[in-house]
Amino acid sequence: MTKSKKGTLYLFPVTLGDNENIPRVIPAYNRKILYGIHVFIVENIRTARRFIKKSGHPLSIDDMQFFELNKRTAVEDVDAFLKPAENGEDIGVLSEAGTPAVADPGAAVVELAHHKKIRVVPLVGPNSIILALMASGFNGQQFCFHGYLPIESHQRVKKIREIEQDAWKKGVSQIFIETPYRNNRMLESLIKTCKPQMLLCVACDLTLPSEKIITQNMTGWKKETADLNKKPAVFILYK
Repeated sequence: MTKSKKGTLYLFPVTLGDNENIPRVIPAYNRKILYGIHVFIVENIRTARRFIKKSGHPLSIDDMQFFELNKRTAVEDVDAFLKPAENGEDIGVLSEAGTPAVADPGAAVVELAHHKKIRVVPLVGPNSIILALMASGFNGQQFCFHGYLPIESHQRVKKIREIEQDAWKKGVSQIFIETPYRNNRMLESLIKTCKPQMLLCVACDLTLPSEKIITQNMTGWKKETADLNKKPAVFILYK
């Protein structure tokens, strides 16, 4: 018996935040592929369903199959998510915002897909980390993404000093993020901890109508009145 052809695992970038203007940030090619898929591995089912519906998918949401992959998903459950692809079905992977598998738990299923010889196809779309770096004016040849910095104040200050030193001595752009409701505290920690001449770019609400990107030194940030509370933001330190 001839072995059936395996499906493809498509990595779909989604909008950053509640963006109603889907065509502005999601290519038509992506939507064309999306419309042919009814099995999805997603970080959050509710937000994934909303994005798929806004994208104009012709199939009813109730006729789709969703597997949820996030920090609460047991490792042993991930294997079952790829069974449809092993049986010839294409599968879509969606993050809660932005690009799957980058600062996102989707990497686990991508790794397993490669192990199972399932074709993986990344699609073009918004990624807050790359967009922020593009707009910062900082070194785009050498950069380091740290994810979330420590929550505890002492450890956070220690980490800030470490990455400031790397930026200052090596000229490497230092990128990190914070939970939106702690953004203002992060900004305060950076201003208090870093050298006055140290540069900081904050890019928030990227691709949204409220988008704001500011690059200036810490002396300038002391005078800034921007409120970052509850706004998705990317921070970049540079010399």
